[in-house]
Amino acid sequence: MAPRAALLHFLPAALALLLVVAACSAAPGVFQVRRRFPAGGGAAALRAHDGRRHGRLLAAADLPLGGLGLPTDTGLYFTEIKLGTPPKRYYVQVDTGSDILWVNCISCNRCPRKSGLGLDLTLYDPKASSSGSLVSCDQGFCEATYKGKLLGCSANVPCEYSVMYGDGSSTTGLFVTDVLQFDQVTGNGQIQPGNASVSFGCGAQQGGDLGNSNQALDGILGFGQANTSMLSQLTAAGKVKKIFAHCLDTINGGGIFAIGNVVQPNVKTTPLVAGMPHYNVNLESIDVGGTTLQLPAHVFETGEKKGTIIDSGTTLTYLPELVFQEVMFAVFKKHQDIKFHNVQDFMCFQYSGSVDDGFPTITFHFEDDLALHVYPHEYFFPNGNDIYCVGFQNGALQSKDGKDMVLMGDLVLSNKLVVYDLENQVIGWTDYNCSSSIKIKDDKTGATYTVSSHNISSGWRFHWHKSLVLLLVTVLCSYLIC
Repeated sequence: MAPRAALLHFLPAALALLLVVAACSAAPGVFQVRRRFPAGGGAAALRAHDGRRHGRLLAAADLPLGGLGLPTDTGLYFTEIKLGTPPKRYYVQVDTGSDILWVNCISCNRCPRKSGLGLDLTLYDPKASSSGSLVSCDQGFCEATYKGKLLGCSANVPCEYSVMYGDGSSTTGLFVTDVLQFDQVTGNGQIQPGNASVSFGCGAQQGGDLGNSNQALDGILGFGQANTSMLSQLTAAGKVKKIFAHCLDTINGGGIFAIGNVVQPNVKTTPLVAGMPHYNVNLESIDVGGTTLQLPAHVFETGEKKGTIIDSGTTLTYLPELVFQEVMFAVFKKHQDIKFHNVQDFMCFQYSGSVDDGFPTITFHFEDDLALHVYPHEYFFPNGNDIYCVGFQNGALQSKDGKDMVLMGDLVLSNKLVVYDLENQVIGWTDYNCSSSIKIKDDKTGATYTVSSHNISSGWRFHWHKSLVLLLVTVLCSYLIC
């Protein structure tokens, strides 16, 4: 669902779906990615979406990136993939907070045929692909999805799915297997088609905002850690290494999204918390302008309904109430004359100078001495006429279950190369020019190749004038038991 990374509930209930389906070597790969935001709303609606949302050696893949990750622009990053034989193009949201890949199907009810993003949408037609087939409930993919064999399963019974998102949106359908085509990196700036057989959702019915054409895409591509994710499937097939990276460019839009072993720039890492379904890390301290905040130890503890999550599918950053208050006090300590205004429920103020010159850098310190520097132009965003709004949000306004969590979204991850190394269960980042390029190693040949930035959305960039927009973002329910 629109990013809403989503708390995914796969419901094995029988579905009356009228779907008829015709029953190597690792190399770097590339997918084109963009970003989108829906119009309307404001912080209240944004927080509502966020709160409900919170789910062998090989080479590399490059996913061309587009869009702009500011609350006043497009909002979600998405990519272009090709499915089926012959291959057809689909635009899917890239979401590190959920696991499965799904696209709208030809038999879908309420699936948008047009998109307000200026994209041509395509409905997946199983009968039109000579390589497509249904996933039956006794196959390994279905059993992995449901963590066991479904009751009443017998031969040739299709594997059904129902994904329910926290904001009330939903998608239901059948799992299918077909050929995914992606771009393999074969040299500096050079690609060639690569392909692999993957299982994904064929959406037959959409509910809630998923039926809205204003900001519609063809589906969602989950980059979570589960074995059912596209990344895990490509890794199991020996097509890619279980490492991916993104660099989200809020200056020019687009950026870099690649699968593979990043060797340049060098990125320092911190361990992922073991046994957690999302990208949880251990936050140890926070300083503002070089002064460490005196915070109680419990705010840094990791456990059920608490801890720190890195998620590119969320736009803003949410802090526990005590942490939020201390951070805001330190940020505005030298500006006590500033008057705040409520702009669509964002905390905003007027400032005519450079925010980078007038306000302090916030630094989050993680296990193994990894720091995340967040500059004023990243935790503030402009809203016209010298008005700036705060991108940090009080987690207590999210939900009672999410009030003790630190959820770090795009506004603090942008303009940084973020590497998710699931082979070694670490994540890391470094400040970076996301309009430039990175180098990825082909583990088959030992060669290193350049992967450059992309902005496949530049032709349809939205201009929202001076109004804020409702972002389609991940929801905290995907990180909680809701």
